[in-house]
Amino acid sequence: MSTTETHAGATPSPATPAPQLNFIPQRPPQWSDFNLPEVLREIVGIKNGLVLVTGPTGSGKSSTLAAVIDLINEAKAYHIITIEDPIEFLHMHKNSTIHQRELHSDTPSFALALRAALRQAPKVILVGEMRDRETIEVALEAAETGHLVLSTLHTIDSSKTVDRIIGVFPKSEEQSIRTRLAQTFRFIVSQRLLPRADEEGRVAAIEILKSTARTREYMERGEADGRSLVDAMEQGELEGMQTFDGVIEKLIRTGVVSKDEGVSYATNHGNMLLRLSDMGGVTESVKKPSPPASGNSMLDQIE
Repeated sequence: MSTTETHAGATPSPATPAPQLNFIPQRPPQWSDFNLPEVLREIVGIKNGLVLVTGPTGSGKSSTLAAVIDLINEAKAYHIITIEDPIEFLHMHKNSTIHQRELHSDTPSFALALRAALRQAPKVILVGEMRDRETIEVALEAAETGHLVLSTLHTIDSSKTVDRIIGVFPKSEEQSIRTRLAQTFRFIVSQRLLPRADEEGRVAAIEILKSTARTREYMERGEADGRSLVDAMEQGELEGMQTFDGVIEKLIRTGVVSKDEGVSYATNHGNMLLRLSDMGGVTESVKKPSPPASGNSMLDQIE
């Protein structure tokens, strides 16, 4: 019998799918690799609290957090512990000491690893993702007891992030969780990657919610007409806050993103069209010749 034949009545085994491989760069992303808003540099100086980076899969959350960790590593003499699934970037010790742990290889769950990390005197803890109630609970406890906790959520914007965190707890605990979250959060950074009009890769639109007296009040007491987190971000430009629609409008007006593409990524499509009503039809984009690929672009390494 040839190797390609099967016994009568036997079911041929399905073809094994090709394994999915991630490219691991030789160095972690650095702040200079990206055009991140300067206000996010303030994270380096934060002594305690919760910093969340949110967005869909593939929006660059891991790369942004890795760049922030690298910045802290250079500027501070801290003990940093990361808990990741999987480890995507390898950090070398600079001014800080970094210990990286991987889910399943080093620990069965984020929550258990986070509780163990608290006994190792860290100053900064990176939790790859806050997936469940127990992980969120321990992360809040860590932020309340003098640690800077960095983590991610698969939510599309700041308001949905607050709703997601509050939603995993029973209704009877809603007010206490609102109060704890309002007191511990420092930044909620949400990301979306938009195709550039010149077809030379993608550009990040970043929404930033920062802890201020106003945003803490809205988070603790709940949003209402005229007192939403979006209102606070739109009116908090001097504090470094910005909304998706405000950033996308600037990208469209400067020709970085086409009008049709930008509107499709906006949070409120109707309002975005009204804001761009003076531009008329679809903006024409000039396609620039693509430069030779260098192979070193960090945009190719995002998540």
